[in-house]
Amino acid sequence: MKHSQTGRKLFIGFIMVATLTMQIGCSVFMAAKQPPKKNLGVLKESSPRSLLIAELGQPITTQTIEGNIVDVFSFTQGYSKSAKAGRAIFHGVADIFTIGVWEVVGTPTEYVFDGKKLTFEVTYDDNERVKKVVILQK
Repeated sequence: MKHSQTGRKLFIGFIMVATLTMQIGCSVFMAAKQPPKKNLGVLKESSPRSLLIAELGQPITTQTIEGNIVDVFSFTQGYSKSAKAGRAIFHGVADIFTIGVWEVVGTPTEYVFDGKKLTFEVTYDDNERVKKVVILQK
């Protein structure tokens, strides 16, 4: 009889650890996978077009207006590596101390704070250097 109680306790303990392991991580993973922070400093006059594309990604549209190339960039401004790591560590520690209950708060928080959608229209001069930047969405 003593062996069955010990076995039952071990089984319950195993189930609790397995459940905790499955609960921990959703907000941790989400924090770590947030979009990266883009260097908006490239959106200054005289920056080369190639630098903008390298930092912000491919434009969603490119047109020629009055002889000038005009790109529209749209992206999610994310977080620095240190900010993402700090958030992930915080969520992990909170998960451990609350036995996974933190996920009720942590996961929705990561859905809300998933970066800001930004859209810019950039006009270049004849040398494909930034001439004008217009914020379309911030």
